[in-house]
Amino acid sequence: MLDLKAHFSRFLMCEQGRLHFAAHSHHPWPDVTRNAQLEAWDTAARLIDDKWDYVLGPLLDEVRRHVAGHLNLPDPATLVFAPNTHELLNRLLSCFPAGRRVRIVASDGEFHSFSRQIARLAEDGLVDPVVVAVEPFETFPDRLAEAARARADLVFVSQVFFNSGFAWEDFAALAAAAGEAMVVIDGYHGFLARPTDLSGVAGRCFYLAGGYKYAMSGEGVCFLHCPPGWAPRPRDTGWFAAFGALTASGDGRVAYPADGWRFMGATFDPTGLFRMRAAMRWLADQGLDAARIHAHARALGDRFLAALPLAGLTTERLLVDPSRHAIGNFLTFDLDGAAALYRRLHDAGILTDVRGRRLRFGFGLYQTAGDVDALIARMATLSA
Repeated sequence: MLDLKAHFSRFLMCEQGRLHFAAHSHHPWPDVTRNAQLEAWDTAARLIDDKWDYVLGPLLDEVRRHVAGHLNLPDPATLVFAPNTHELLNRLLSCFPAGRRVRIVASDGEFHSFSRQIARLAEDGLVDPVVVAVEPFETFPDRLAEAARARADLVFVSQVFFNSGFAWEDFAALAAAAGEAMVVIDGYHGFLARPTDLSGVAGRCFYLAGGYKYAMSGEGVCFLHCPPGWAPRPRDTGWFAAFGALTASGDGRVAYPADGWRFMGATFDPTGLFRMRAAMRWLADQGLDAARIHAHARALGDRFLAALPLAGLTTERLLVDPSRHAIGNFLTFDLDGAAALYRRLHDAGILTDVRGRRLRFGFGLYQTAGDVDALIARMATLSA
């Protein structure tokens, strides 16, 4: 089993005795990202206005190549970056014609940045949402595909669901069922948590993710893979989109690049790109990819499950059984006293995450088998 704790020393040493098991919520950053943060400052001081030639040139190009490699994308130029996924979501929504409702098929397990926005648009009659229940998990892919066949304009669905950990990856079948609809995969809990091969759907599906979780790059650095030819003229467009190789419309309309650059916004803080490049280089130096990361997280999760029951937590309350279903890098328990148990764990120096009835334990590269043993021992004292 991997032991990479020394590479996360600055995060792990800040509070002695803290057991962080919320990798799915806020993943600690490797130490190399601190130097990258300083490099961003020094680059701004050295280049001032000229820094954008570097940021939007060599820096962005390298980060694109790293991300494309981890997703097996054939062309890094299909990737565009933004400070958050909500900004990219709104650009995607702006691609649909004005004056008619957009029929949106999504699950009931989408993250708030999507579900809240769609609910608000529905209040004004701008969208017509069709919600597919994620549970029962066994039939979800078929039920989602069936809903997508019924005149959808946009199909938006998570690769790994944030409130359960359930994962599915038959993107090609969904794309085939969706017909001419735009298909967007929210991969935030999947990118660098599970092996992801987009090569077969790179020309058909959008893929949305970012650096806050398993990419270990922190806030402010999210990305969108944009399949060529789909949604060529987003209405929500910033001045940075004018920097690419523009395709003239011939009728006096605003011109757009043909690659992912068509979804660019405006001025942003590039520090996250420096951190992501450092994290990606570190992964490469360690010989780490999503498959090894996922295997490590699953081994830690299995070690934890083998020790249950603890502090009233039992395997019977496990929402997604990893022996039956594909999951992300966290375990979710459904129980009446989830919030109370979360507080007990927090008071004992164990950081987890709670969403209503669901208590989540996340596993990542910064943890070892010894950390899981320490978690088990500390929870055992709560059981007494």
